[in-house]
Amino acid sequence: MASTPEPEDGRELYALLHLSPDASDEEIRRAYRQYAQIYHPDKYQDPQMKEVATENFQRIRDAYEILSDENKRQIYDIYGMEGLNSGLELGPKLSKPEEIKEQLERLRRHKEEEKLFAHARPNGSIVANFSVPQYLDGDGIMKGMGMSSEVELPLSKQNTLVVGGNLVVNGSAGTGAASTVLRHQLSSVSSIDFMATAGLRSLIGMQTSRQISPHCTATSGLAVSLRDGSINLSNAWTRQLSENAVGNIQLVLGDDSSISVGWQKKDEKSTATAEVKFGTNFFGASANYIHRFSSKSHARVAGRVGSTNLDFEIGGGRRISEFSTVRMMYNIGIQGVSWRFELHRAGQKLIIPVLLSTDLNALFVTSAFAIPSALYFLLQTCVVKPYHLKREKQKTLEKMEGLSTQLTEARKAAKKAQKLLEPVSNRKKNRQLENNGLVITKAMYGNRKIIKESAEFDEINDDVDSQVFDVTIPLNFLVTEAGQLKLHEGIKKSGIMGFYDPCPGDPKLLLVEYTFHGRKYKVMVDDYEALLIPQDIHQF
Repeated sequence: MASTPEPEDGRELYALLHLSPDASDEEIRRAYRQYAQIYHPDKYQDPQMKEVATENFQRIRDAYEILSDENKRQIYDIYGMEGLNSGLELGPKLSKPEEIKEQLERLRRHKEEEKLFAHARPNGSIVANFSVPQYLDGDGIMKGMGMSSEVELPLSKQNTLVVGGNLVVNGSAGTGAASTVLRHQLSSVSSIDFMATAGLRSLIGMQTSRQISPHCTATSGLAVSLRDGSINLSNAWTRQLSENAVGNIQLVLGDDSSISVGWQKKDEKSTATAEVKFGTNFFGASANYIHRFSSKSHARVAGRVGSTNLDFEIGGGRRISEFSTVRMMYNIGIQGVSWRFELHRAGQKLIIPVLLSTDLNALFVTSAFAIPSALYFLLQTCVVKPYHLKREKQKTLEKMEGLSTQLTEARKAAKKAQKLLEPVSNRKKNRQLENNGLVITKAMYGNRKIIKESAEFDEINDDVDSQVFDVTIPLNFLVTEAGQLKLHEGIKKSGIMGFYDPCPGDPKLLLVEYTFHGRKYKVMVDDYEALLIPQDIHQF
């Protein structure tokens, strides 16, 4: 079953009047008259029924006033209710249809440009190396510094420009480079990159990538050095080994020929990676494991061994805000003992490695690890954790109470709307029964998982009943005299009169069981998917 993506612009008004976004003026008027006959307040004497009718009639009238006005409808189609509520206008003294369309087209292009450049993703890092032994020897504590930055700019749906650069200073020496990559999406499964780098290692090159099967991707590259004319060729293959595991092989031919084999496995709680690499003058192996204790904290263990590396690293990190994470790592290896502090915010990084000692004295090695770890856990246990638990619990309770109240009110409103639809719905249902036509016997809308289970076992547990909603009445109301029911594509079903969203944020399904010409049918559709019944493929 194909899933239709959720549209970005509002469609609630079309759902309310049961219209396609392409509906004509006559279809809008006809839909309004149909619902106005049901919900007009003058039809009801009972005060409660009159109140319900008044509330829903106002919703219908507001929807009709917007969709029947060409200017308002076009603004709504582009900007949704936010555009109308913010007082957006098409421009001063625009009365001719051509002028209105021209202005709307300019607004549409402007919105697309804003949306395009809003996706520009800047990334950068600053690395400041400190050395305690160097400081104790009488030199400055700063050992070196490096900076890099990269900005990804979408030029169009198929083209992306990536511009970057880096600068490294070590003592009195320094190097730098600037790079540009133009990425072109050839199709949904293939792309090509053109790249150029200027600096100490100036080169030009290209790289192509293609998904050769649902589980396998291949990448090939060619790079030419502008300094000596040397050529590097690279090939890489990535394959999905299981639902959570990926394997890759990379072969590089040139001045630094090498072959590497890697593996990665990632699930909700952990990530593990490993790689073995052999080159003409080196070899190496590395492994890395990250365990996530919660959505805010994680621990990391890593190790590297080879002809130029031998070290072990352990540490962890914690998210301190929505976009920021801090990490601290402890490293012991052939270069000595060091700490590394990291601050990650969005795509930016600040990394501060501190070399503590080049001496691998057992007492110092143990102390360098044990002291900060003990301080962290003491602080976490005695101060931070109780405070955050209390705050999180309070926020969660407030959020749950607010959401529960909203859902309860929305459910009541939908049931009241159904109550007014019920008489006409029953008349249509009886007429279809007399003609052996289309009758909706059961319709449930809500949580995808629960709907699927209910379709399989033909029942819904009481503890999850609040996440689904019976919509049999409104669907029987929507059955036409010809014995058909059509729900339009791209229209969220919770906006239909007599529906509501019982599980905001969760994927939803609509389950419909119906009879037609004495036969039973069943169908399930996604929230934004079109539905047309009856159809023979629904028979069971």
